[in-house]
Amino acid sequence: MADCIFCMLANKEIPTNVVYEDDKIFCFHDADPQAPVHVLVIPKKHITSLDDVTEEDHALMGHILCKIKDIAASLGLENGYRVVCNNGEDAFQTVKHLHFHILGQRKMTWPPG
Repeated sequence: MADCIFCMLANKEIPTNVVYEDDKIFCFHDADPQAPVHVLVIPKKHITSLDDVTEEDHALMGHILCKIKDIAASLGLENGYRVVCNNGEDAFQTVKHLHFHILGQRKMTWPPG
């Protein structure tokens, strides 16, 4: 999608601090971190939100979830981490491209919002 900032980051049109990349996903540091470690994991395929995931995306979603633990380990998050996926305006999804936040290296509180 031409005007999507996350698509532009994944396509290397805008420089960013890359954490992990393969043919399906892209992971980079959040520009406004909410924890000492705060990265975003996005599919390279533009999917607007969880509401737009289809059966065709089944393998991609599994790949993302399986890679999150590897990314967290590579960032030294041995003591735990939080994974967040905001979906829609009420959940404060500010970029309309499916993304997962990995937050760690601090105690998380509950409830989160």
